[in-house]
Amino acid sequence: MPQIPHSVSELTVGQLSARSGAAVSALHFYENKGLISSARTSGNQRRYTRDTLRRVAFIRAAQRVGIPLATIRDALAELPDERTPNREDWARLSEAWRSELDQRIQQLNRLRDHLTDCIGCGCLSLDKCVLSNPDDRLGEGGEGSRLMVKGTG
Repeated sequence: MPQIPHSVSELTVGQLSARSGAAVSALHFYENKGLISSARTSGNQRRYTRDTLRRVAFIRAAQRVGIPLATIRDALAELPDERTPNREDWARLSEAWRSELDQRIQQLNRLRDHLTDCIGCGCLSLDKCVLSNPDDRLGEGGEGSRLMVKGTG
Protein backbone atom coordinates (compact mmCIF):
# COMPACT_ATOMS: atom_id res chain seq x y z
CA MET A 1 0.00 0.00 0.00
CA PRO A 2 1.54 3.31 -1.02
CA GLN A 3 2.43 5.68 1.78
CA ILE A 4 1.38 9.30 1.56
CA PRO A 5 3.47 11.81 3.48
CA HIS A 6 1.68 13.40 6.47
CA SER A 7 2.49 16.78 5.01
CA VAL A 8 -0.02 16.05 2.22
CA SER A 9 -3.42 17.16 3.51
CA GLU A 10 -5.42 16.51 0.35
CA LEU A 11 -5.41 13.39 -1.79
CA THR A 12 -5.96 13.01 -5.49
CA VAL A 13 -8.52 10.46 -6.60
CA GLY A 14 -5.63 8.20 -7.65
CA GLN A 15 -4.00 8.44 -4.22
CA LEU A 16 -7.31 7.79 -2.49
CA SER A 17 -7.91 4.80 -4.73
CA ALA A 18 -4.45 3.37 -4.10
CA ARG A 19 -4.67 3.80 -0.31
CA SER A 20 -8.29 2.65 0.08
CA GLY A 21 -8.30 -0.18 -2.43
CA ALA A 22 -11.45 1.22 -4.02
CA ALA A 23 -11.50 1.71 -7.77
CA VAL A 24 -11.52 5.29 -9.03
CA SER A 25 -14.93 4.62 -10.59
CA ALA A 26 -16.23 3.45 -7.19
CA LEU A 27 -14.96 6.64 -5.56
CA HIS A 28 -16.70 8.73 -8.20
CA PHE A 29 -19.85 6.68 -7.61
CA TYR A 30 -19.63 7.18 -3.82
CA GLU A 31 -19.25 10.90 -4.39
CA ASN A 32 -22.18 10.97 -6.79
CA LYS A 33 -24.31 9.21 -4.14
CA GLY A 34 -23.30 11.70 -1.43
CA LEU A 35 -21.18 9.27 0.60
CA ILE A 36 -17.93 11.21 0.23
CA SER A 37 -17.11 14.69 -1.01
CA SER A 38 -14.23 16.46 -2.66
CA ALA A 39 -13.04 19.96 -3.33
CA ARG A 40 -12.03 21.04 -6.81
CA THR A 41 -8.76 22.63 -7.80
CA SER A 42 -8.55 25.54 -10.21
CA GLY A 43 -7.95 22.88 -12.88
CA ASN A 44 -11.23 21.14 -11.80
CA GLN A 45 -9.41 18.13 -10.33
CA ARG A 46 -10.88 16.40 -7.29
CA ARG A 47 -9.09 16.65 -3.96
CA TYR A 48 -10.15 14.64 -0.91
CA THR A 49 -9.26 15.33 2.71
CA ARG A 50 -7.27 12.58 4.42
CA ASP A 51 -10.25 11.60 6.59
CA THR A 52 -12.01 10.42 3.42
CA LEU A 53 -9.84 7.29 3.71
CA ARG A 54 -11.68 6.33 6.90
CA ARG A 55 -15.06 7.11 5.34
CA VAL A 56 -14.25 4.88 2.36
CA ALA A 57 -13.12 2.10 4.71
CA PHE A 58 -16.39 2.48 6.64
CA ILE A 59 -18.44 2.35 3.41
CA ARG A 60 -16.63 -0.72 2.10
CA ALA A 61 -16.91 -2.59 5.40
CA ALA A 62 -20.64 -1.89 5.56
CA GLN A 63 -21.07 -2.98 1.94
CA ARG A 64 -19.23 -6.26 2.63
CA VAL A 65 -21.87 -7.22 5.18
CA GLY A 66 -24.67 -6.31 2.80
CA ILE A 67 -25.74 -2.87 3.97
CA PRO A 68 -27.30 -0.90 1.10
CA LEU A 69 -25.59 2.34 0.08
CA ALA A 70 -28.68 4.40 0.93
CA THR A 71 -28.54 3.08 4.51
CA ILE A 72 -24.81 3.82 4.69
CA ARG A 73 -25.40 7.36 3.41
CA ASP A 74 -28.11 7.90 6.05
CA ALA A 75 -25.77 6.62 8.75
CA LEU A 76 -22.96 8.92 7.67
CA ALA A 77 -25.37 11.86 7.55
CA GLU A 78 -26.21 11.27 11.23
CA LEU A 79 -22.64 12.00 12.27
CA PRO A 80 -22.12 15.50 13.64
CA ASP A 81 -20.64 17.87 11.08
CA GLU A 82 -20.24 14.89 8.76
CA ARG A 83 -17.12 13.91 10.69
CA THR A 84 -15.24 10.72 10.07
CA PRO A 85 -16.80 7.63 11.68
CA ASN A 86 -14.90 6.19 14.61
CA ARG A 87 -14.99 2.88 16.50
CA GLU A 88 -17.95 3.97 18.65
CA ASP A 89 -19.90 5.02 15.55
CA TRP A 90 -19.29 1.64 13.96
CA ALA A 91 -20.40 -0.18 17.12
CA ARG A 92 -23.61 1.84 17.36
CA LEU A 93 -24.48 1.58 13.68
CA SER A 94 -23.59 -2.08 13.34
CA GLU A 95 -25.85 -2.86 16.29
CA ALA A 96 -28.71 -1.09 14.53
CA TRP A 97 -28.00 -3.05 11.34
CA ARG A 98 -27.85 -6.41 13.14
CA SER A 99 -31.61 -7.04 13.12
CA GLU A 100 -31.83 -6.18 9.42
CA LEU A 101 -29.04 -8.64 8.67
CA ASP A 102 -30.69 -11.31 10.85
CA GLN A 103 -33.91 -10.89 8.84
CA ARG A 104 -32.01 -11.27 5.58
CA ILE A 105 -30.29 -14.39 6.86
CA GLN A 106 -33.67 -15.90 7.79
CA GLN A 107 -35.06 -15.02 4.36
CA LEU A 108 -32.06 -16.58 2.61
CA ASN A 109 -32.40 -19.72 4.74
CA ARG A 110 -36.07 -20.00 3.72
CA LEU A 111 -35.15 -19.54 0.05
CA ARG A 112 -32.42 -22.15 0.36
CA ASP A 113 -34.87 -24.62 1.91
CA HIS A 114 -37.41 -24.03 -0.86
CA LEU A 115 -34.69 -24.45 -3.45
CA THR A 116 -33.88 -27.84 -1.95
CA ASP A 117 -37.57 -28.79 -2.23
CA CYS A 118 -37.56 -27.82 -5.91
CA ILE A 119 -34.42 -29.78 -6.58
CA GLY A 120 -36.06 -32.76 -4.89
CA CYS A 121 -39.14 -32.73 -7.10
CA GLY A 122 -37.41 -31.40 -10.20
CA CYS A 123 -40.60 -30.02 -11.69
CA LEU A 124 -40.59 -26.31 -10.88
CA SER A 125 -44.36 -26.67 -11.19
CA LEU A 126 -46.03 -23.30 -11.55
CA ASP A 127 -49.01 -24.47 -9.53
CA LYS A 128 -46.93 -25.48 -6.50
CA CYS A 129 -43.50 -23.92 -6.70
CA VAL A 130 -42.92 -21.22 -4.07
CA LEU A 131 -39.88 -19.96 -5.97
CA SER A 132 -41.33 -19.46 -9.44
CA ASN A 133 -44.87 -18.66 -8.31
CA PRO A 134 -44.89 -17.41 -4.70
CA ASP A 135 -48.19 -16.59 -2.96
CA ASP A 136 -50.30 -17.64 -5.94
CA ARG A 137 -53.93 -17.02 -5.01
CA LEU A 138 -55.40 -16.87 -8.50
CA GLY A 139 -53.97 -20.28 -9.36
CA GLU A 140 -56.46 -21.87 -6.98
CA GLY A 141 -59.15 -21.13 -9.59
CA GLY A 142 -57.58 -23.42 -12.19
CA GLU A 143 -55.28 -23.09 -15.18
CA GLY A 144 -55.05 -20.07 -17.47
CA SER A 145 -55.44 -16.38 -17.04
CA ARG A 146 -57.79 -15.22 -14.30
CA LEU A 147 -57.55 -11.52 -15.06
CA MET A 148 -59.05 -11.50 -18.57
CA VAL A 149 -62.64 -10.36 -18.83
CA LYS A 150 -64.85 -13.09 -20.34
CA GLY A 151 -66.01 -12.47 -23.88
CA THR A 152 -63.19 -10.07 -24.84
CA GLY A 153 -60.97 -12.49 -26.67
